Amino acid sequence: MRRIGLLAASSVAAIAFHPIASPSSTDNLPGFSAQSARIELDWESKFDSIPAPDTIRQNMRRLSARPHHVGSPYDHDNAEWILARYKSFGWDAHIEQFDVLFPTPLERVVELVAPTHFVAKLQEPAVPGDPTSSQRDEQLPSYNAYSADGDVTGPLVYVNYGVPADYEELERHGISVKGAIVIARYGGSWRGIKPKVAAEHGAVGCLIYSDPRDDGYAQGDVFPRGPFRPRDGVQRGSVADMPLYSGDPLTPGVGAVPGAKRLTLAEAKTITKIPVLPISYGDAEPLLAAMTGPVAPPDWRGALGVTYHLGPGAARVHLKVKSDWSTKPIYDVIAMLKGSTAPDQWVIRGNHHDGWVNGAGDPLSGQSALLEEARGLGELVKQGWHPRRTIVYAAWDGEEPGLLGSTEWAETHADELRAKAVAYINSDGNDRGFLNVGGSHTLQRFVNDVERDVQDPETHLSVWKRSQLLRIERARTPNDRQDLRRENGELPIGALGSGSDYTPFLQHLGIASLNIGYGGEVSSAGVYHSIYDDFYWYTHFGDTAFVYGRALAQTGGTMVMRLADADLLPYDFTDLAHTVHGYVGELEKLLDMERDSTVERNREIAEGVFTATSDPWSPTSAPRVEAVPPHIDFSPLDNAADSLTRSADRYAKAAAAGHAHGAPSDAVLARVNALLLQSERRFIDAKGLPRRPWYAHELYAPGFYTGYGVKTIPAVREAIEQRDFGEAAQQVTVVAAVLNSEAALVDSAAVALGGQ
Repeated sequence: MRRIGLLAASSVAAIAFHPIASPSSTDNLPGFSAQSARIELDWESKFDSIPAPDTIRQNMRRLSARPHHVGSPYDHDNAEWILARYKSFGWDAHIEQFDVLFPTPLERVVELVAPTHFVAKLQEPAVPGDPTSSQRDEQLPSYNAYSADGDVTGPLVYVNYGVPADYEELERHGISVKGAIVIARYGGSWRGIKPKVAAEHGAVGCLIYSDPRDDGYAQGDVFPRGPFRPRDGVQRGSVADMPLYSGDPLTPGVGAVPGAKRLTLAEAKTITKIPVLPISYGDAEPLLAAMTGPVAPPDWRGALGVTYHLGPGAARVHLKVKSDWSTKPIYDVIAMLKGSTAPDQWVIRGNHHDGWVNGAGDPLSGQSALLEEARGLGELVKQGWHPRRTIVYAAWDGEEPGLLGSTEWAETHADELRAKAVAYINSDGNDRGFLNVGGSHTLQRFVNDVERDVQDPETHLSVWKRSQLLRIERARTPNDRQDLRRENGELPIGALGSGSDYTPFLQHLGIASLNIGYGGEVSSAGVYHSIYDDFYWYTHFGDTAFVYGRALAQTGGTMVMRLADADLLPYDFTDLAHTVHGYVGELEKLLDMERDSTVERNREIAEGVFTATSDPWSPTSAPRVEAVPPHIDFSPLDNAADSLTRSADRYAKAAAAGHAHGAPSDAVLARVNALLLQSERRFIDAKGLPRRPWYAHELYAPGFYTGYGVKTIPAVREAIEQRDFGEAAQQVTVVAAVLNSEAALVDSAAVALGGQ
């Protein structure tokens, strides 16, 4: 899956600082007494020296040596090798197998049948000098998993990125895709949204291609000369409707174990309604060149040497997709270090191991570092370190088709996780550059503290300082820039949508989660999900010295150690309350914008501004007057956010007072930690989000029409965006209730610490 959304917070989190103390002093390590902080930092210093770039390189070389997609022999072989590594590190480890629906292609046809004839190659060629690119017999062909089977022919219509706004633009100008095959370029949304929206508008098939403007020669030299996508490179990927639910399409909500109740293929809602295939820009160019109809608007035009037409017109395409819809085994490697004093509290860390082909960057750059991180923790245990809480490390299988391994494991162990899970820390691919973090805002302060104690391997600044300098450079206003220069401030973390294995933990079960990874100095988009994402590419263009792999291991390991060892779980509710206030304000502004734009458009219609002209992009049908959005009473949300702010302040004061008077007793800490462990669960509503009950978190969810991109307070936000204002008003009360429930829990924790 695409590792995006790390900085995809809504605009409220763009600039937000709160004073904190530097963690460099043992008196100010959140969650630790002065004595336990000294011990903790000593162990962290020992851990920091263990991860070795050369070992991470060796891990990647071994794991990426053969294609290792779900169901392949090397996928199973990798799982067994990872298992053996954990056991050699001293961990208690085992493999959990699940049997999941994973279709693989039997037939793929894309051909232009009019006005001329052209047959797409649908094949990525081997590159001389890149040894694994020639492993054709083991490579999955280029395809989109969970595409419906189909054999269709129709006129070709170009839909830009294929998102809802693009169809609105086409509709304004009288262009329909009904009965057509659409061609969309990658980008603008998660790929699964493109066939979903196309089917909703009556299309019979969908092609998705990578335009060189987005990740090919318009960006720089193409592989093997440079890192970007070559002419025949193709992005594979799942198109399952993951905004409905992740995991095995046939077992939503339950683990895909023997005896589990399974849906039929016809009942599985996440399989596309129309056939879809990905193609290269080499195969797309003749199709686009044959098209007629209006010329596409400037911002719809890619970098191919053709005139981009919209159709429908002379170009007609035949598309055929047929797959083997059998069940395949997946292998999750689960390893544990048992906690010494709180074994029933779990800190969970994960990264997937399966790839679409050789998958060096995605996911093995993260998995190789995770293994080195686990080796470091194992070494500490041999030296006498004993984590207070149980640590669980996971190498997930089946992430690429739809977060299969993590979801099935989380669903299988749901009750145990609800009772025990402190936090889940995820990583995926990793590269050179800046630390990107997204996740639960109860952990924002915790993240900032860790960032200050990890060194960037190239600049030798703290990773916090390097991120701060980047944000100062990108700040929009002088005031924002000045705020960012504060050394005692906090850098905001982004909210999480979807696209990696944190989804079932955060958005289904309500477990506080983080997604971490380095990047930004190198683009891997050009080989993403292709046969060229391999050891050769990564060692020539990625984190070539593997020093950011070491930084990822140091970052993830430090986070795990602090969560596992803290006397008091280091959640902070002040950041959470501040962020929630911002989200509520955004909803109010969104409704105002909808109201203002509707009034303005209706005024222009009344004054005859929208009339047919010779401009091919002027409307050809009469625009409709729309009802002005009604007033929505946001006071329940405002009041609940205020309550959360007051509760957060009480808890902060109680924690500070307890720290000033010495460490609380073990009994007090146990009572408070039991409450804190459940704090993220309070954002879960048992009924789930409207029309997609698997997603139950009322603060964060992937957008129904964005896929990876986050929607904050999604039930209200998306109702406003879809102009269902009655539902929006109803959901205001639902979200207010979970916010009030969170405030009550935080108050209880403050009281338990001795606060008033």
